[in-house]
Amino acid sequence: MKLLEGKTALVTGASRGIGRAIALRYAEQGANVAFTYLSSVEKGEALVAELEAFGVKAVGYRSDAADFAAATELVDGIVKEFGSLDIIVNNAGITRDGLLMRMSEEDWDQIMRVNLKSVFNVVKAATRTLMKQRSGSIINMSSVIGVVGNAGQANYAASKAGIIGFTKSVAIELGSRGVRSNAIAPGFIQTDMTDELSDKVKAEIEAKIPMKTLGEGNDIADACVFLGSDMSKYITGQVLQVDGGMFT
Repeated sequence: MKLLEGKTALVTGASRGIGRAIALRYAEQGANVAFTYLSSVEKGEALVAELEAFGVKAVGYRSDAADFAAATELVDGIVKEFGSLDIIVNNAGITRDGLLMRMSEEDWDQIMRVNLKSVFNVVKAATRTLMKQRSGSIINMSSVIGVVGNAGQANYAASKAGIIGFTKSVAIELGSRGVRSNAIAPGFIQTDMTDELSDKVKAEIEAKIPMKTLGEGNDIADACVFLGSDMSKYITGQVLQVDGGMFT
């Protein structure tokens, strides 16, 4: 039996990168997948086709999780369409890097809205359903930067640290109802953003990683399968660092 057979998962920000890898791995493991995207309808439709090829139900929603009303409508729509919601992966996020002295208020507010408020919005919208089911796994995407900080990323680090605090609080609040809440803190993962780095910069990063290589999207996806499945049924309120040992 597949690890996520019969479960319904929501993955936000799944049209590319880590989110896409998670959605595909979930479908491979038998989960029905709802996902959100913001930009390309064509990419959304293409992902639906790829997911359905695994024999599962898949629906893409063009929705902004950072908008409270939109997030509520999204979750209500998924529950109506699929009949349940068992796994939530809050993956949507952006960066607006810059040194603090040059960082604008807009850069700060936008990061908080997209990276942190979106997590509150989706979990808030789903809480009643999860509590009624007396089951569910919430997986929030933080970052090692939220654990250790980084120059030029005060806004991003704060948003990702906020996700950790939120995750732990939700774990305490909902644990008695059978709902688990955990965070994943990726290190340097190969994505469209890292593809833009020069070979020299990549080599410098890899030299600081004990495993001497960048991670892959599937490394994060596999961690999401573990936390979404019954293999982790007694794990909640934790932060799983997937960083090749970079920050121990």
